[in-house]
Amino acid sequence: MSKVAWLFPGQGSQAVGMGVALAEAEPAARAVIQDADASLGFPLSRLMAEGPEETLKLTEHTQPAILTHSVMVARAWTHRLPKPDFAAGHSLGEYSALVALGALGFQDAVRTVRERGRAMQEAVPVGVGAMAALLGMSQADVEAACKEAALATGRIVVPANFNGPGQIVIAGHAEAVEAAMEAAKARGGRKMMKLPVSAPFHSPLMEPAKTRMEPILRALAFKTPICPLVNNVDAALATSPDALLDGLVRQIPGAVRWQATLDLLLDQGVTTFVELGPGKVLAGLVKRQAKERGTEVVAFSFGAPEDLAQLG
Repeated sequence: MSKVAWLFPGQGSQAVGMGVALAEAEPAARAVIQDADASLGFPLSRLMAEGPEETLKLTEHTQPAILTHSVMVARAWTHRLPKPDFAAGHSLGEYSALVALGALGFQDAVRTVRERGRAMQEAVPVGVGAMAALLGMSQADVEAACKEAALATGRIVVPANFNGPGQIVIAGHAEAVEAAMEAAKARGGRKMMKLPVSAPFHSPLMEPAKTRMEPILRALAFKTPICPLVNNVDAALATSPDALLDGLVRQIPGAVRWQATLDLLLDQGVTTFVELGPGKVLAGLVKRQAKERGTEVVAFSFGAPEDLAQLG
């Protein structure tokens, strides 16, 4: 029997205008964005609708905006979408998944991810850290390039996001990231590009953010989700409130193991993937990874009213 996984996007999928049509069309979605405004004490809805883009791109705004949009989709169409057997979220998306699965309250989550954004941004002064995408390289070669660069510079650089076969993001001190890109080139990396981000997310440089966020996360009330979550940091099934909390704490400086997450879901027999929120990045990653494995899947992205036409 075909199984279903709900997927929730992370940072980078935001865009001015996100959620506007959905809020206009669906009262349940409108209630979510009104809840967000009230919880945060500022008009996130206006920022999502009108920008400016530079302000929306600030991490402390991006994180609650993406969470809010994903929860808008889940609440508006929960009775029309196929029910999940599993769920997963990319970095920030793990919070969206927990809200959609009934494991975490939305108001708690939206306030927490705003603080998470601030904590991650303030953990490292602007310009000290960097991230880069290395394409067309094996995990072993990327790890070797990072080790070589760290030894040469005496600074930190590590794999931060294992997004899919040949798609790995590294993060750390800016000079070490540059050195790792050069080392990767020497190892046959076909494409390397610095990412337009303001901090080295999912690296040991985020330890101050973890320290700041841990008591905030421990103060939240977690419940058992309606289905298992595959967490980022272990790429393992989590269902107990303690495991969900622990995953969010360790996720801050830990790598996002998205390729392993999708492998686990495919191994569990998932053949239908439903991406909820802005963008279509996760559906694309699913299709590529399934094709490489020789597995037939369908992957949908739902973020605006016209997307419902995919259900027929």
